[in-house]
Amino acid sequence: MSNFNIRANYLFNSGFSVETENYLLIFDYFKNTVDNDIKDRTTGAISEDDLQTSKKLIVFSSHSHADHFNPVILEWEGIRPDIRYVLSSDIQPNSNSKNINIMNPYETLNLLGIEIKSFGSTDLGISFLVKVDGVSIFHSGDLNWWYWWDDTKEDIAEAERLFKEEISKIKGNQIDIAFFPVDPRLEHNYCAGGEYFIKELSPKVFIPMHFGEDYATTEKFKEKMADSDVDVKTISGRGEEFNL
Repeated sequence: MSNFNIRANYLFNSGFSVETENYLLIFDYFKNTVDNDIKDRTTGAISEDDLQTSKKLIVFSSHSHADHFNPVILEWEGIRPDIRYVLSSDIQPNSNSKNINIMNPYETLNLLGIEIKSFGSTDLGISFLVKVDGVSIFHSGDLNWWYWWDDTKEDIAEAERLFKEEISKIKGNQIDIAFFPVDPRLEHNYCAGGEYFIKELSPKVFIPMHFGEDYATTEKFKEKMADSDVDVKTISGRGEEFNL
């Protein structure tokens, strides 16, 4: 059982809010609408009330794909002038704000009292390792073992090589909470990346992402990892809350 004094909410796809003692972190915000029109972290979208927290606010986007970066986040500065952004270098924000920090892979940024390390991806952009309030949080972005069953043998071998090489660069860093893809489009290979990630990096808590609305995939993955000591979470809907 974890005891990190953290409240995390699943927003959509790879989007999460993570509230610690002194910070509100938002990762890969995508879907800015909700079915009942009531925006709130508990319904899966960020509201003005959420942004007006007394805590320090940092927003991360791992790359420019539309399901990981919504330009609406740049409008939040109008509500929170002290907001900070950490964006992958492939994102070209239509803004000259001094609050935007750009990162390439394998850099370290100290921002508002937290340490942010960037690692690579096996698609576009970067992944994040954030040390905040004594907790180490990893957000994978699109870093995954993209094991497409219909790829050529050469492509499959290259995808494996690139993924395992990237994981080896992360190894040695403590990870308390990991957000990582379990993508059902990979069919029976949906679990390959997550399983290897857990085996090699041993996060204390593993929270699945990048599964669209196929929530059953998170149950399947938890069942597959039943013998692991890692606390694998499941997700059943937008806004789901984890008290970690």
